[in-house]
Amino acid sequence: MRYGDKVAVDGLSLEVARGSITAVLGPNGAGKTTVLETCEGYRAPQQGTVRVLGLDPQRDRARLLPRIGVMLQAGGAWSGVRAHEMLAHMASLHAHPLDTAMLSERLGLADCGKTPYRRLSGGQQQRLGLAIALVGRPELVFVDEPTAGMDPQARRTTWELLEEVRADGVTVVLTTHHMDEAEHLADLIHILDRGTVIASGTPGELTRDGRTATIRLVVNRPFPDGAPESLRAELGPGTEVRQLDDVSMLIHGPADSMTLGRVSRWCEEHDVLPQTLNLGQRNLEDVFLELTGRELAT
Repeated sequence: MRYGDKVAVDGLSLEVARGSITAVLGPNGAGKTTVLETCEGYRAPQQGTVRVLGLDPQRDRARLLPRIGVMLQAGGAWSGVRAHEMLAHMASLHAHPLDTAMLSERLGLADCGKTPYRRLSGGQQQRLGLAIALVGRPELVFVDEPTAGMDPQARRTTWELLEEVRADGVTVVLTTHHMDEAEHLADLIHILDRGTVIASGTPGELTRDGRTATIRLVVNRPFPDGAPESLRAELGPGTEVRQLDDVSMLIHGPADSMTLGRVSRWCEEHDVLPQTLNLGQRNLEDVFLELTGRELAT
C-alpha cells in the first residue's frame, strides 16, 4: 500500500488464528491502521491478497460485515445520540444481538445510558465503542485502543470481557499502546515497523533472550556523549547497552552484584546520579524499543 511516494505497507504477511487474541503493535507510522482498515474492508490492497474469515473484504463485503465487529479508537457514534440509544440502534441491525442491558451493565454504561455521546468521558466513549463492536455476536472483532482513557477498574473489566469472548470462540485483533495490555491479553503478537512485520511470537517467546535479566538505568541529567560505548567498555564482553533517551539506558547481560557495582561506579565517574536502577526480567516494552528504536507513542 502506497500513499504517493510513501510505502505504508511493504510486503507484509501475517496470519491470525481463530479463537485467539492477536496483538498488532508498532510505532506511529508503522502501517497498523492501513493494515487493519484493509482487513475491515475500508481500503483495497494495491498489491497482494487479503482474506478475512475466508472472504475478500472488498468483493465479499456484504457477506463479511455481519460476521465481524469493529471498535474504532475514536468516533463511531453521533454527537447528540444517547449511549443506550446508540447501542440499541446497533443491536437492531443484527439478527441475534446480545442483550444490551446485560452488555451495558457489564461495561459500566448503565449509569450513563441517557447521556449524549459528546458528554461521555473518554473512557465511557471507549466502553460504548466496545459494546457496539460486540453487540452483534461477531466471529471476529477488531479493537483499536480498547482501554484508552479508562480508569484501572474499567480497564480490568475490559480485559476480562475480551478474555471471555475469546473463551467463547471469538477471534480478537487488538491494537494498543499499552505494552502490559498486550502482554496480558495476547496469545500472539506481531510487531510492525515501516510497513512490515519485524517480529512475531507469543509474549514469552518475544521476551525470552537467554540472559538473566535487564537493568534499567535512569539518571538525573543527560548522559555525556559516547555514554553507551563507555559503559559497555566498563561492563565488559557479554553485555549490551542501549540508550533509550537522554537520561535512560537498558543493560542486558549478567545481572549480579558485580554488574550493579560497575554501573554505579561508572555513574559516579561521569557525574550522573542514578534516579532509578531497576533489575528485572526483560519485558515487551524492552523488546519493542530494541526492535524499533522508538517508543510506542500514545
